[in-house]
Amino acid sequence: MAEVTAALVKELREKTDAPMMECKKALAEAGGDMTKAEEILRVKLGNKASKAAARVAAEGVVAINVDTAEMLGAIVEVNSETDFVAKNADFLRFASDLASLIAARNPSDVQELSSLPLGTGTVETVRTGLIGKIGENISIRRFARILARGKLASYIHGGSKIGVLVDVVDGTPELSRDIAMHIAASKPKSLDATGVPSDLLDTERRIAVEKAREAGKPEAMLDRIAEGTVQKYLREVTLLGQVFVKAEDGKQTIEQLLKASGASVKDFVLYVVGEGIEKKQTDFAAEVAAMATARA
Repeated sequence: MAEVTAALVKELREKTDAPMMECKKALAEAGGDMTKAEEILRVKLGNKASKAAARVAAEGVVAINVDTAEMLGAIVEVNSETDFVAKNADFLRFASDLASLIAARNPSDVQELSSLPLGTGTVETVRTGLIGKIGENISIRRFARILARGKLASYIHGGSKIGVLVDVVDGTPELSRDIAMHIAASKPKSLDATGVPSDLLDTERRIAVEKAREAGKPEAMLDRIAEGTVQKYLREVTLLGQVFVKAEDGKQTIEQLLKASGASVKDFVLYVVGEGIEKKQTDFAAEVAAMATARA
């Protein structure tokens, strides 16, 4: 039996990128045989991928691919459990490959995307292999593909945590980029009022009515107050209604900016990593205390 030296562990780690302790255990089980240890790791890491799939992945990146003619683009959010893994070169390459694949193959959903060929296997085999290699759950959350009517502008912000694709017709490259940056900063829910879900507007109306009643406003005024509140809300959450973040007078809206430039926005996609995913909150002190109580 060959001795499991630090050098052997380091070599196996470099070959497989598996965690150091996993490499040491595999080498010990294999009696120092490197080839056998690699096989053991493949089996174990496959099991690890299955266990990791149950864990919440709320970190990650947004990746974007725009073709050279700037007429077709794709955006995808890929999640990991920790921000550390979101900076891993293999993880970033996987996200980038997905954006390119979505642009080229136009899959209808994540399931179809997962079955597409990638490398020597499929997207799904690459994903599960990456989970095993890194030791964290990795998931493809959502993607979109835009066939532009004008020119596509893209913008990535905050270490790939926020990504924007926007289709601007008759706009200069500078204007298009400004619009993309504005979207990243102001996070509109839709292009205009037609894209805002009616349940959100109903909620705003109900809240406005209740607040007005509590303030002692006459019943006859409630509908007008509610409508005013809804219109204010729409200006805040629609791209065209928002005040341009770079407006010198602090008043010019995106709609006014586009009109003055003879341009229009046909579509946009905004992804914020982890948005809407419920993250598990861990109370470390309570966890340690519970462990201490259990041992007592």
